[in-house]
Amino acid sequence: MIDFIDIRSDTVTVPTPEMRKVIANAKVGDDVFGEDPSVNELEEYVADLLGKEASLFVASGVMANQISLHILTKPADEVLVEGESHIFHYEAGAPALLSGIQLKRISTEKGIINESDIEKCIHPDNEHYPNVSLVCIENTHNRHGGTIIPIENIKKLAKVVKKNNLKFHCDGARLWEASAASGINLKDFAKPFDTVSVCLSKGLGAPIGSLVASTKENIKSARRFRKVMGGGMRQAGIIASAGLYAIKNHFPLLAETHKTAKLFAQKLNESEYINIDLSRVQTNIVIFKHSEKINSNFFENECSKNGVKLIQFGENTFRAVFHFQISKQKATKAADIIKSVIEKNVTK
Repeated sequence: MIDFIDIRSDTVTVPTPEMRKVIANAKVGDDVFGEDPSVNELEEYVADLLGKEASLFVASGVMANQISLHILTKPADEVLVEGESHIFHYEAGAPALLSGIQLKRISTEKGIINESDIEKCIHPDNEHYPNVSLVCIENTHNRHGGTIIPIENIKKLAKVVKKNNLKFHCDGARLWEASAASGINLKDFAKPFDTVSVCLSKGLGAPIGSLVASTKENIKSARRFRKVMGGGMRQAGIIASAGLYAIKNHFPLLAETHKTAKLFAQKLNESEYINIDLSRVQTNIVIFKHSEKINSNFFENECSKNGVKLIQFGENTFRAVFHFQISKQKATKAADIIKSVIEKNVTK
């Protein structure tokens, strides 16, 4: 049986023995009644980390984002998003279905929206145009390779947002990674936003869950819409306890994960048949292109046969994502296997 090195995503982490003990011993109650002590502790802890009045524990990052969009907009509004954003590509058309809003994509370099990009999207006061009400950014940015949106850029965008009476949301599924890599604390990253979503089940290694952080008033609305979506949970402390453990124990490990990703990228970059923009390898994601002489499906299958699981991310393009359960030794081995597969088949 093959012992796979699975670098398709940081969602493939599994609970550690220590986390399983915490789950088994979690104090629980009925969260819909607000009586689960573990959920309450997690929500208070994350709200404090992000410098917000309150937060809400939800099942997934998509739910966290969609709740945020819903409470900050009204039907027929237009929401500005970065062109390669998760909200646009990977949330199944939910903004239109759940909130009756449309998304307008802004093309960028490395996921960084400029102030002028927003200004250009503000429509004249005319009944023919949709009302632009919200700007969303993604930090770190998945499809741009885990790039960090600089705090200086966020502050500039916040000024434009405020000037135009818009709302501001951060899809911070991997905001933990941005903080670990930059040294900027979570409160500073979160401060300019009306709502911030963060994920527990990616690099932090919890089995499930995300949170939305905002004002108490917004979280009250968020809790109601979570119920509408069928997201009211009962003895959710079992999973909330895992999330709290992950923040306290795995958050400090992210910086080392970033070193592992960079090592992997540098090893791959040694091959003349692989192209990587090393300037984009800022956190735990590596996106690379392989020689056009190899079919991507064939390449993916051959890597899998040799013990490395990857995910296609476009034409001749693959993504590898690292987490604390992938060691530097495994990363080096994975890079060697990938290079070997390419070199064997390109030179045939």
